[in-house]
Amino acid sequence: MLVEEFKQIKYQKEENGILTVILNWPAKKNALSPLGLLELWYAVDHAEKDKDVKVLILTGCEEAGAFSSGGYFSEEMLKDIPEQYIEEINLRDMASKRLCLKFWDFPKPVISVINGFAVGGGFTLPVICSDLVYMAEDAWWALFFIKRAVMPDFATSVLLPFMIGIHKAKELFYFGDRLTAQDAERLGLVNKVLPKEELMSYARDQALRLIPPKGPSLSIKLMKKSIHTYFRDILEKQLDLENKMWTKTIQSKDFGESLRALKEKRDPTFIGR
Repeated sequence: MLVEEFKQIKYQKEENGILTVILNWPAKKNALSPLGLLELWYAVDHAEKDKDVKVLILTGCEEAGAFSSGGYFSEEMLKDIPEQYIEEINLRDMASKRLCLKFWDFPKPVISVINGFAVGGGFTLPVICSDLVYMAEDAWWALFFIKRAVMPDFATSVLLPFMIGIHKAKELFYFGDRLTAQDAERLGLVNKVLPKEELMSYARDQALRLIPPKGPSLSIKLMKKSIHTYFRDILEKQLDLENKMWTKTIQSKDFGESLRALKEKRDPTFIGR
């Protein structure tokens, strides 16, 4: 897939080595559809092969008012996918194993800029893909998977406990409460919180510090590889497990009830089955 074919993301490459990938589906608050996830895979693939790309910045389009509203699934979710790419969509890969491993193996720094609310996959995507995370002071995060009676994805079930501790991670998984930007910073999920108008310029300044002549990009690449190699097999196994658990949850009566409640704009009544 060529970058010119992208419909739900923008691919903006600069001569200074910065590539900005923008989630760009404002009508759905930058939701992550099967097409959008496929485009992200190709964006990382292009960035990996392009020697002129030194740093990838991931953010959401301003018009959406969100970084990402998370996964998007509907009866029509495959209609916009070009026929030549439809075979690359695996609806059994609910944990997005293919994309996660693509990001995890990506040798260049990734900076996520959270410029609006980030829920569900909008929370878990930066966890798996980011080397650095900067967040607007009025943005917020939440793991809303529990509200749909399903599993977290993007290997967050192993990464989040490692990052913030098992008990705190379970609290976020089990209750799905919102985290302010300041909460996320205190937990170590965010490197810095800034006013929205300063957010992107700060992220770009930090990106330039990772690029020659300011940054020794070879050293940074090897640092990243040494950190990520230990977790690679663990993440692959965990993503397989998340996919297995996803299959169980979406077949449950609680999942069906969550969808009815969402449609009827009420709180779901779960039965534990």
